[in-house]
Parts: sequence; C-alpha cells; structure tokens
Amino acid sequence: MKFSIFLFSSFIICSTAVAQTPSADTSAIKQTINNLFTGMLNADTVLIRSCFASDAVLQTVSVKQSGTKVMGNEISDFTRQVFSSGKGMLDERISFAAVHVDGHLASVWTPYKFYYKGNFLHCGVNSFQLVKLGGEWKIQYLIDTRRKDGCEE
Repeated sequence: MKFSIFLFSSFIICSTAVAQTPSADTSAIKQTINNLFTGMLNADTVLIRSCFASDAVLQTVSVKQSGTKVMGNEISDFTRQVFSSGKGMLDERISFAAVHVDGHLASVWTPYKFYYKGNFLHCGVNSFQLVKLGGEWKIQYLIDTRRKDGCEE
C-alpha cells in the first residue's frame, strides 16, 4: 500500500513538473522571438544578436520566374542592414501560429506582415528552430517566405 501511494505521489509530482515546464519554455521562446523583432524596430543590434546562437543560420525562400531559391544571410550582415535602416524603420508584426517544444528543441511558426518606414512591404511566414543553450532559448535556424499576394492588407 505504501509503495502504491509512493508511486502515485511520484506520478503526480512528475506530471506537475512536466506540465509547468512547457508553459515556462513557451513563454521564454516567445520572448526570444519578440526580442528579435523589438531589436529590429529599435535598430538594436545588441538585442538582435542576443537572440541568436553563435552559429545560427538565416535563410529566405525566394520565388521568382526563374524558380524557387533558398538564399542565405549572415547574422553580421543582417544586423548591419538593421542598423543602417535606422530606428523605427523595420516593423515586422507577427502572430504565433504554433510553438512546439521537446526538451531543449523548439519549432515555432509565425505568420507576419512587414512594414518599412510605415508602409506595408510584404507578408509571409517565419519558421524558427530554437535550442535551449545555457538555460536560454536561442534561435538556431530561421527561414522565411516573402510575398505580396494574399496578405489581406
């Protein structure tokens, strides 16, 4: 009987711990992503850089008449572009469509609308892969789409 109570108690404690972790992780993951876009809006390259893992990969799916291509960008080039655009110029408005977490790996899907100097430029979807490194969620991989059609602007 004591053993059954111990097992049941252990199950409840472990279930509670597991149930709490995803919520805290989801909040921290969303905060990392929101920090990226706050950094872009404020041309804050230090904040932007803090969102990424040291060996992060940035890519964009480009669809043209010649076909679909995946184009890469270095974090240093990206932060330089943000800084040169200036504060308040780059406004990417996202929504969180899906956040999936398994241990130290997360996958996040965020539809967005992008505004440059207050004018709508394009929309698309960001696909993030984040890794929990040293207790912090960092963006390891980011790929996005860009289009002007179907944006409901």
